[in-house]
Amino acid sequence: MKQAGNATGAAVGVDDGLHTVIERDKIFVNGSWQQSTSDEVIAVINPATEETLAVVPKGTSQDVEAAVTAAAGALESWGASSHDERAAVLNRMADLIDERASDITRTIVSEMGQPERLAAALQTASPAENLRIIASSIEEVVWSEQIAKTSVQRLPVGVVGAITPWNVPLLMICMKVGAALSAGCPVVLKGSEIAPLSSFIFAEIAQEAGVPDGVLNLVSGTGPEVGEALVSHPLVDMVSLTGSVRAGRRVMELAAQSVKRVGLELGGKSANIIFEDADFDRAVADGIADAFRNAGQACGGLTRVLVPERRLAQAAELAVATAQGFVVGDPFDPASTIGPVATEGQRDRIRGYINTGIAEGAALLTGGPEAPVGLDYGFYVKPTVFTGDNTMRVAREEIFGPVVVIIPFADEADAIRIANDSPYGLAAGIWCGEDEHARLLASKLRVGRVRINGSAVNRRAPHGGFKLSGIGREWGRFGIEEFLEYQAVG
Repeated sequence: MKQAGNATGAAVGVDDGLHTVIERDKIFVNGSWQQSTSDEVIAVINPATEETLAVVPKGTSQDVEAAVTAAAGALESWGASSHDERAAVLNRMADLIDERASDITRTIVSEMGQPERLAAALQTASPAENLRIIASSIEEVVWSEQIAKTSVQRLPVGVVGAITPWNVPLLMICMKVGAALSAGCPVVLKGSEIAPLSSFIFAEIAQEAGVPDGVLNLVSGTGPEVGEALVSHPLVDMVSLTGSVRAGRRVMELAAQSVKRVGLELGGKSANIIFEDADFDRAVADGIADAFRNAGQACGGLTRVLVPERRLAQAAELAVATAQGFVVGDPFDPASTIGPVATEGQRDRIRGYINTGIAEGAALLTGGPEAPVGLDYGFYVKPTVFTGDNTMRVAREEIFGPVVVIIPFADEADAIRIANDSPYGLAAGIWCGEDEHARLLASKLRVGRVRINGSAVNRRAPHGGFKLSGIGREWGRFGIEEFLEYQAVG
């Protein structure tokens, strides 16, 4: 495959003899598109077809050096920019996402597999909305206050290294970069090498929106080389990562060498607790739908369903009916409601967990480890429902696929005990007859967010978790505040 590209960094199609492969051969540093110092590339695989969709640079530590140096050079000026200037840039970026919505949606569907109709909302409209929320949240931050004779002000933490995942690639970029820019911090972004194309689109949008040179920089490559170089760089003041627990531990280990701030969102194994007096049919159906969104590749998915012992059979019947109503298939087919998972390794890992559940004695109600009927290629997994107990690996470990475990509880106290008996603490759901009772129970859960009777997620409220689910919070003013330091004067 010949090299291709242009000075603007725009995607170029290259014919490999079978189909057109998108080639991105530049990184974005100090306001311009530049060649990577590496001649190697990473192949981006379409999870529905198993074909090479694109190639991107397999960058180097030298790329990181250039990007971090540019960001450090922009810190003073961007940190002194007005709140209005920052908000205007974010709002302009949101407008540009809207203008390119169709292209962005199709790109993300091709690189990570969510059905197009659903991706239009989650993968494209939601990032634009998030940028606007962050922009409007800037004035909610208490930037300065007087404590007796001392002035206390909030200042940018410094240069931020942002490392984002593949499951909602553009949304996570907007969450992290939007908040950091709002705080006055320049950013070096490393998008996921599994679904990287949206990070290149984001850099194009930032450039068009007028983000000053050096304030947003994009590098491309693997975690062990580019990611670790970014985390270790002495001019990086804070690292924000969404990823696995293993990745979070490695970031903490490397960041500790220079005592950097870290923000980590590392996943969950969230419980959906359904009590006797709940709208039972709706609670089960909504909970299964939540767990299966984005083919189960959602950190806050409610993958443990807790129900009263005497209603276990009813819950199982409802869950099976809901699960079997999902249509697994081509993400560009309007009939599909679940597409492939992102990678071959992810597919095999999920199927391995399903086999583990069977071996541990969990009752397989629907689904299973086999390929869905008629889908002989592509990284597809059957929507799967088990009943079991909270000691099983399928109930304790994050599977990150369309797999749910229904667990019975004896009484209210037992339900809270089971929900908290997890190494994770990201999210939960509570369904019961009275909202106030649900709120009382929510205060007993060691998780970062609790949804009551199917309430919508509030993107101005904080997102983040306890325990292995990570450190810090995102969304709204809470996300901006993660990138600020206190300074006391007087």
